Amino acid sequence: MKAWTFGLMCSESGFHEFSHGKQMMHTGLQRLVPFSLCAALLATGGCDEGTPTNNELVPAAARLDIVAGDHQTGAAGSELPDPLAVRLLDASNRAVRNQIVNFRVTAGGGSVFAGVGLTNDEGLAHERWTLGSELGVQTLEARAVDSVTGEKLLLATFEATAVDLSSGQGRGSGIVNECSNPAAGWIFCDDFEQNRLDSYFEYDDAGGAFARIGSTGVEGSFGMRTQFGQGSVNAGSLKLAFGRTPDGYFRPADAGTANYREIYWRVYVRNEPGWTGGGGDKLSRATSFATSNWAEAFIAHVWSGGGSDANYLVADPASGTDAQGNLQTTVYNDFDNLRWLSAQRGVTPLFGGQRVGEWHCVEARARLNDAGQANGLFEIWVDGELDSRVLDLNWVGAYDSYGINAVFIENYWNDGSPRSQERYLDNFVVSTQPIGCE
Repeated sequence: MKAWTFGLMCSESGFHEFSHGKQMMHTGLQRLVPFSLCAALLATGGCDEGTPTNNELVPAAARLDIVAGDHQTGAAGSELPDPLAVRLLDASNRAVRNQIVNFRVTAGGGSVFAGVGLTNDEGLAHERWTLGSELGVQTLEARAVDSVTGEKLLLATFEATAVDLSSGQGRGSGIVNECSNPAAGWIFCDDFEQNRLDSYFEYDDAGGAFARIGSTGVEGSFGMRTQFGQGSVNAGSLKLAFGRTPDGYFRPADAGTANYREIYWRVYVRNEPGWTGGGGDKLSRATSFATSNWAEAFIAHVWSGGGSDANYLVADPASGTDAQGNLQTTVYNDFDNLRWLSAQRGVTPLFGGQRVGEWHCVEARARLNDAGQANGLFEIWVDGELDSRVLDLNWVGAYDSYGINAVFIENYWNDGSPRSQERYLDNFVVSTQPIGCE
C-alpha cells in the first residue's frame, strides 16, 4: 500500500484529512468527526490543528463484525453487564481506525451511554447499553452514513432480552434465587437477590470497586461486581464467619455453636470478555480463627497460579499448627509460622482463552484431619468436574479448640491488575454437604 503523509484539520463542521498540505477526499466511509468530538481530541492532543502526522491511508470499510455484547439477558431498566464491541474491517480484513460508529436503540425504549464511538487501532468501538422497561427482546443498531454518497449504512444489530427478576422470569436454571429454597446442609447462602451484606462480619467495598449491582449476576440477576483499575491490588472482599469463633467480632451467620470439621463452599465467577492477566491471584479461602488476634489454625487457599499457571486455580493448603497440633501462628497471614503443605494446580484454564466471559461454578471442599492421622482433604471442583485434590493432610494435628469457622471471597491481586477490568461473583453457598452446580 502506498504510504501517505496526512493530518487532520478541525473546523466547525468537523475535521478532514489532508495530504501534503492539500485537502483530499476518499470514496466510501470517510472519517469526518463532529466539532465537539474534534475539540475533545484537540484537548487531549489527538488532533493537532494544522500539523500533519505520518500514517498510512486506510481504505474504505467493507464490514463491521460484532465482537461482544450480543444476546445478553438483563433486568428491565438496568445496564447490561457487558459492553458492546464492534470491529470495522476493510475488504482485505484489515482494521479500519478513526471511523465514527453511531449506536442507536431501535426497540425497547432503552438508552446508550455515549451514542457514538471512534474505532481504535484494532478497528474496535465500544458502547454501554441500558435496557428499557419493556420486557422481551430489545434491539440496538450500529450505524454510519457514507459521507460521499449520503447512503445510510446499517452495520450491525444487537439483541438483548429484558426480564422481570422480581417475578422469577429468566430463572430457568433455578440458580438465580436459590436462597429461597436452601438445600439440606446449607450453613449460609447469598444469591445477592436480597441485600445480605450485613450477614458478613466484614465487607470491604474498596471504595466502591466491589459492590452488589443489578444485571451483573447469573442470568442478568444481582451479583457482586469487582472493578480492578490498572495497578489495583485490593478490590474488596466478603468475610463470612459461622460456627464457634474465638471473639464476638467474628460474628457468625448461623447459631455460632458448631465446630465444623468439614465444609463445602461454592461461588460462581465470571471475568469480562477481553480479561487479561490470569486469575488475579486470590479468589477464596476457608480458615479456622483460633484467637481474637486472627491467628489461624489452618487455611484452604483457592487462588490462581503464577507464570504459565496463571489461568488455573491452585489448591494451596497451609497449617497454622505444628504436626502435633500446637498453635504456631499469632496473627492473620502469619506466613513465617505457617506450614505450607502440598499445593496442587488444577486442570481447567478457566481464566484464559474461550472460557473468559463465561460463568464458572467453583466449589471447594476442606476436611480437617482426625487427631493423630493424616487424613485431611482439600478439593476444588470447576463446573461440576474435579479440578484438583490434595490428600493425606495432617492439617491441624490434634488441635480441636475451634473448627472451620470462616470463608472469604477475595479480590486481591498481588502485583496489581495489568489493566482496568471487571469480574463478577454470584451465588455463594457454604454447606456441610456437596452443593453442586445448576
